[in-house]
Parts: sequence; C-alpha cells; structure tokens
Amino acid sequence: MWEDYELIDSGNLKKFERFGRYKFIRPEPQAIWSPNINNWQADAYFLGKEEDGHWKFNAKILSRWEMHYKDVKFWAEITPFRHLGVFPEQFLQWEWMDSQKPKNVLNLFGYTGLATLILAKNKASVTHVDASKKAITWARENQKLSDLEDKPIRWIIDDAIKFVEREVRRNRKYDGIILDPPKFGRGPNGELWKIEESLPKLLQSCKNLLSDSPKFIALTTYALRLSSTSLGNLMQEIFNTTVESGELAVKEKNSGRILPSAIYSRIAFKS
Repeated sequence: MWEDYELIDSGNLKKFERFGRYKFIRPEPQAIWSPNINNWQADAYFLGKEEDGHWKFNAKILSRWEMHYKDVKFWAEITPFRHLGVFPEQFLQWEWMDSQKPKNVLNLFGYTGLATLILAKNKASVTHVDASKKAITWARENQKLSDLEDKPIRWIIDDAIKFVEREVRRNRKYDGIILDPPKFGRGPNGELWKIEESLPKLLQSCKNLLSDSPKFIALTTYALRLSSTSLGNLMQEIFNTTVESGELAVKEKNSGRILPSAIYSRIAFKS
C-alpha cells in the first residue's frame, strides 16, 4: 500500500483504517466475516448508513489534515457521508493509468483530484470535470498543496454527459479517459444521473472523444448492484476491443486478508 494509509482490520460489516495520523471505523457492507482484532481503538467512527448516519468522536480531530501519496500531497477531512476525501483502493488505478503515459486526459467525476494531480505531475494535460463546486474547490486546494499550480489542468464544474456532448461537438480529442461515476446523483442544474441508465449513453459519447492513438479508458464504480462482468460486457460492446475487468481491493495490514471495495473495467489500447 502506501505510507499514509493502511487497512488495519475489517469484519462485522465495518472496516478499521488509518488515514495519516488518525484511525477511523466506517461501515463496510462487503466485510461479512469476523474481525481479527478484538478491540478497535479509533479516533472517530461512523454510525448508521451513508444517507442518514453521523460521526462519533473519541478524540479531537483537525478540520483537515495533510496526507501524501508518493510525492503528491492532498487534504483529508471528515465529510457528512463517511468519506474522507480519498478512496485508497484507487491507487491501483492511478498506477495503471500513469503507466500508460497519456498526454491529454479527461477525468469525469474527478472528485478531489488525486488522479488528476498524479497524471498532471507526470506531464499529462488534464481536464477535470465534477458537478460539485465543493469537490472542485477541494481539488484545487490539493493542487496548491502539491505545488502543481503550473501544471496544465482545466477545472470544470458541469454535468458529465452534457460536457462530453459539447466536447464531441467541438471535436476535442483525448488519449486517456477516466470515469468514476456514482450510483445516483445530480448535476449542477439538477440533471439526473442513474448509473444503469446513464452510463451506456456516456460511454457512447466518450468513444467519440478518443484520439486517433488512444492510450486508455478506465471505469470504476461502487455500484454494488453491478458486477465487473456487467461493466466489461458494456465496455466490450461499445469499444469492440479487449477489456480487463475485476475488483479493486485493499489488503489488511497484518493478516493479508483482502477487502474488495470497488469494481472496474479498463482498456489499454494497442499502439
């Protein structure tokens, strides 16, 4: 894994993690087994479901604290929806995308910008799109913290489908496309997103944005009703090429047990 994050233990539908200096207990519906550690001592824990849960604190926690992934810095903070500003299992996608050596990348549903900053640091020009003004602000603060303000990043607050459709009309092209869509959401003007209905349409439009020499397209989702096989079938149908699909997972620090966290489907285009 990486120095500033570790999955300490999991079980009983929860996970016990360290984010930088603090330890947290959060819900985890995949962890249907028993924990390996009897007593979890955390600084804070999240009670209830994401939509209506809340945090309980055992210690004073800063409103935000600095974390690192390799030489990229970012701010972590507690949010009302149990998240902390980074999805650690995504490092598997970051490493893979960076290895493809893209030059011009579109990052849809870009959130707090870790993928954007990692690729920009390694000489890619990135267009980062998210419907949330707060997420874009947070991502730009991460850019400043990482001393990457001179990198070619476009920050766009917009609905993903509408933005992509406009880019197609502009004849814009990208050699890398990242998608990390939610199960359900709304754009800045109330546009409705339902992943089962909206994702096929978005991927069809993304196909028209690929350059003549594309490097990759990478799709990740936390929609538990879907499977990696479903994503792979959709990607294969649209792009008509070899697709790799599977789970993103994190290994527990001591036991080595694997906790699956998301599903992905991706394509590395042949030169």
